[in-house]
Formats: sequence, structure tokens, C-alpha cells
Amino acid sequence: MQICSTKTFVAKPAIVSRRTAIKAKAASNPFEEELCATAKYIATRGKGILASDESNATTGKRLDSVGVENTEENRRNWRQLLYTAPGLGQYISGAIMFEETLYQSSHDGVQFVDILKSQGIVPGIKVDTGLQMLPGTDGETTTQGLDNLAARCEAYYKQGARFAKWRAVLRITDTEGPSNMAILENVHGLARYAQIAQSNGLVPIVEPEVTLGPGSYGIEETAYWSEYVYSHVMRLLNEYGVLKEGMLLKPNMCLPGLDAPSASPEEVAKYTTRTMLRSIPAAVPGIHFLSGGMSEEESTLNLQALQEACPNAPWSLTFSYGRALQSSTLKTWAGADIGSDGWNAAQDILVKLAKANSEAQLGQYKGPHPVPGGGRILQALRTGGAGK
Repeated sequence: MQICSTKTFVAKPAIVSRRTAIKAKAASNPFEEELCATAKYIATRGKGILASDESNATTGKRLDSVGVENTEENRRNWRQLLYTAPGLGQYISGAIMFEETLYQSSHDGVQFVDILKSQGIVPGIKVDTGLQMLPGTDGETTTQGLDNLAARCEAYYKQGARFAKWRAVLRITDTEGPSNMAILENVHGLARYAQIAQSNGLVPIVEPEVTLGPGSYGIEETAYWSEYVYSHVMRLLNEYGVLKEGMLLKPNMCLPGLDAPSASPEEVAKYTTRTMLRSIPAAVPGIHFLSGGMSEEESTLNLQALQEACPNAPWSLTFSYGRALQSSTLKTWAGADIGSDGWNAAQDILVKLAKANSEAQLGQYKGPHPVPGGGRILQALRTGGAGK
């Protein structure tokens, strides 16, 4: 019986042609060089992303918490406070904006995109249109927004945006992780979005959030499901020919459920870096962690621990924080007039928070923290669209 054959293996024509087609499509992107340069810049060590892309509805809830009415004028004032904070560009390399904000200008007529660029901050844009319930599941969600995405990305690029963000949410409970249906539906959306964004000159931030939720499940459970989800994400990105050097990742840190004892920064870093090393290729320039319900101080301490656990990481382990940069800033501002003491104090706390996280990204944070203490919060998952 012949066990081995001396015949030379020849790949099947269908496989060769498919592989060639994917490579040719990726190589034909006229934005390739720009995409790689932008992603590399945003992932600069010692800098992170300001996530200020809350929808009008969500921003309204935040404004209401400090007694400010949800009007276009007040939303503009709030974003102007963030983007004009003196010295913010020393610590922030990119800012994610909501569509309304991308087209707005300051009170003296300077477009926000130009204000950000003057600080060395790359303007970005949230392009998904929100979460919808996924039929056939127990409350799991899918992300909407692929319709007309190419045309919207083209328009956002013309307006000055150079990167985009799309958020998918996968949940864990005490009894189960995300269903295969939810995983497949959401990773397809992430991959298709990333492909469309790159085709129109925007660096895609891919955000597969294994969300922090109620329950007593341990950090090992979060790590298991995060690795499982991220492996699916990377497989689909490969299938769709997404350029790894021209994208960024925005994942969750590995944390136990909200009803479980808190994990130490060292434990968070151990499981988070292990998960990244197992699932994310070194070609991706930056991994920008979301704050995901963590307190402001916890977000900084955990970021510092990541650098200590993986000092020679092939990617920049950095941040894309919303609440962890904005919460105390918003409370300090509380609708104060432009140039007032309250306005200046709010900008000061924002820059101090950005500086603390910049130091943590470099592994140099020593404290004390600008906003010590604080607890985690359960983030509400809004469905029904992005809000207008």
C-alpha cells in the first residue's frame, strides 16, 4: 500500500484565485499609505483617544444629570469645552465625534475638526446607528448602520474625519456567554464596516465589546469569552481583506461581573494581556481599551498595570475613554459660561485626567489621581437607533 506520494502539491485554482483576488483588492486601495500612517499616529505611545461620540439622546441624559437642558447650543458648548482644552493634544491623539458635532463650529466660527487638528488631534466619527434587539435571542443585540455607509464615509472624509468607529456588544451572564448567532451577526457587521471604511479613507476602530454586566461570574469567564469573540473578529477581518496595519482595536479589559469581588489591577492585566497575545496579530498598531463602566481611577490603574504585565507588547496598549475622561469634567462644568472659572476648572480636570492616562500608557503613572475613588456603573444598552 502506498502511504506517501512524491507528487508536488498544487493548490486548487479556486483557492488560488480567491487568495489572489483578496490580495489584489487590498493592494488596490489608494488610501493604503494614508491609512497606515493615520493608524500609527493615533496609536502613538503616551497618547490615547477621547471618545466624545455620544448620541444626542445619550448626551441629553448626561447634560440633564448636571441640570443643563439638551439643546444643540448646549451640546455644542460641551464639545467646545472638550476640544479647546489647552494642552489636550499633548495626551490625546484622536477624538471620536458624533455626526452633529463633526459639522459644528465653535462660537467664533472655527470648525471643530480644525480646532482638533490645531492640537494635533485626529478627528474621527462614529458611523454605526445604534443597537437593535436580535430576534431569536434572549435580549442580545446587533449593530445597525451598514445601509449607505460607503456614501456616509465618503462625506465624513471630505469633512475632515480620518478614522471611524463601530461598536458591537456581546454580553455574558452567570449562566452563559454570547450565543453563536450573536457572535456571527456582530463580527460580520464589524468586518463589513471595516472594509467599507478603509475603502473610503477612514481608519476603522473595531470595537467588539464583551460588556461588563451584572452577575458573579469571574474574570476567567470574561477572558474566555473575550478571546473567543476576538478570534472570530480577526477571522472575519481576514476574510474581508481588511488591512491590519490600517486599523485599530477597541476592546474591553477583562473584568469580573459587577456582583463579583473586584479584581486587582495586576489580575486584570494578567488576563487582558494574555487574551490579546492569544488573539490579536502584531500588525495592528494600537489596542485602545474602553473604560466600560470602570471608575476614573480604576481605568488609569488598570492601564498602568497592562504596561507592567506586557512591557514589550507588539501593539500600543492604550485608551479610548469616554466616561473616564468626561464624567468629572461634566460635573465641574455644569453649564458654566465660556471663559468662566467653572469652564476653566472643567478644562483643567480634563487635561489632568488625560495626562494621568498618558503616564499610565507609558508605564510611568505614580499618582495621586485627579479623581480618586469611585465605583463601577452598569452601563445601559440603548436600543432603537443612535438618537437624533
